[in-house]
Amino acid sequence: MAFSLDTPSAQTLKSEAKNLREERARSGQPITHSAALEETARAHGFRDWNTARATLPDRVAVPFQVGMRVKGYYLEQPFRGLLIGLQLSSDMQHHKVTIQFDEPVNVTPHFMFAATRQRVTATVDIHGISPALRGNGAPQMRLMRE
Repeated sequence: MAFSLDTPSAQTLKSEAKNLREERARSGQPITHSAALEETARAHGFRDWNTARATLPDRVAVPFQVGMRVKGYYLEQPFRGLLIGLQLSSDMQHHKVTIQFDEPVNVTPHFMFAATRQRVTATVDIHGISPALRGNGAPQMRLMRE
């Protein structure tokens, strides 16, 4: 199962269950907290709350967040941009990031032909370095906070 920022931790599911319980109470259909936990877990694809709790960590440290200004290198070309998407992988060590560049980046190795990209998606580790390498051994992306 892939983890995303909408379900990164057991704490997040607990908060969602609390909100569900309050929402149901306002609409005149009260439910118990345990029923809200069960329903929230199933909504996220788990069999039940115990399975979700055993699978998910308490909290997840996220070095990058949506809306953050970032800089770095993509295919060895410098960039600055806005992080517009972020998803935590199931191994809890990598993030799939989507970045909107301020200026288009040329993604071709030769400057006689230009193919530019304004938005890219890449996988990086918790240090912002892509595990995928180019032919010369350099990472496809190096990402840093601006």
